[in-house]
Amino acid sequence: MFIFIIICICYSVLMLMLLYGWKKIPEFSSKNLPVEIRFSIIIPFRNEAENLPILLKSLTEINYPNSKFEIILVDDESEDNSVEIIKEFQQTHLDSNLKVLENQRTSSSPKKDAINTAIDSANFEYIITTDADCQVPENWLKIYNYFIVKTGNKLIAGPVALNSLPAANTNNRRKNILRNFEELDVLSLQASTAGAFGIERAFMCNGANLCYNRQAFLKVLGFTGNDNIASGDDVFLLQKFQQGNYKIGFLKSRESIVYTTAQQNLGDLVSQRIRWASKAPAYKSLFAKFTGISVLLMNLSLVIAAFLVFFQLLPYQPILIIFLVKFNLDFILIYSSAKFFQRETVLRSYFWSSIFYSFFSTYVAVKSLFSDFSWKGRQFKN
Repeated sequence: MFIFIIICICYSVLMLMLLYGWKKIPEFSSKNLPVEIRFSIIIPFRNEAENLPILLKSLTEINYPNSKFEIILVDDESEDNSVEIIKEFQQTHLDSNLKVLENQRTSSSPKKDAINTAIDSANFEYIITTDADCQVPENWLKIYNYFIVKTGNKLIAGPVALNSLPAANTNNRRKNILRNFEELDVLSLQASTAGAFGIERAFMCNGANLCYNRQAFLKVLGFTGNDNIASGDDVFLLQKFQQGNYKIGFLKSRESIVYTTAQQNLGDLVSQRIRWASKAPAYKSLFAKFTGISVLLMNLSLVIAAFLVFFQLLPYQPILIIFLVKFNLDFILIYSSAKFFQRETVLRSYFWSSIFYSFFSTYVAVKSLFSDFSWKGRQFKN
């Protein structure tokens, strides 16, 4: 029981630190400042025919001078008609500064290769990345311009949220339950990401909404040193910018939220989370390791305790207290995030999600240590 209490204390300290960091970061809104920053928008894609129309439409609605940004899409050996969709788009939007490149493979990470391919061809001083299954906001570049001019940051992490549930799926109860669980997880990750930035212990960011200075990227040698890991085009680059003493920040602004597509089923969600978790052992930050170990041990201890209580090997009262401590601290953090993203309604699923999450998180963590994972129709070794 003593071990359970120590784990709970460490986890509680972590949650309070992240909550403090989240509250510490001020919210930004776009101002009528002169346009100074030029952006190269980079989007790798593979078999994204279903999602590209939504992405391309959002790109046409960006409120920023056309001469100040370019769009570079990198085809990573798509087997569907993704390239044809983009070419049709080009023909109907002749004024868009958009080009399509073929991915030049040089490493074990297709996505990092795709970003390198695009950066070699980029013309502007700031790189901003997103994913092909995303939708970018109208003032995306405008708010980044303001934030960069005001702060001088060389790397900026932006917020990411799930798209609103399509009307066609509102009666699909199973899909709604899964989506609500995923959204709560995303809200937790976003609050943790921003919270770590707020206490100057940043260790996470999301490549679906990430901006960085091109020259700084080249000076830290880009992805060199971690290109043997399939994922991590975002967090390992963040680590390199920190090691290079470049100024970094989190852009806490509703105008900068990039919306991404929810996973279609539980298998896809598990596979995605395993891919994300697979890079955790390569984290160099002590705070990142403390976070990973604390979260894993907290969830694992609750799973073990549940079985011990079931077989009457432990009294349920102290385990219930530990669960309630975690339940309430997690709720406060997720509520803060849900309020920012204006998604408070999803908190109706918080109770059952909090019970299931310990089992889900433990399974993903253990699985990521010992198994390979699939991504975009490819198999990758851990």
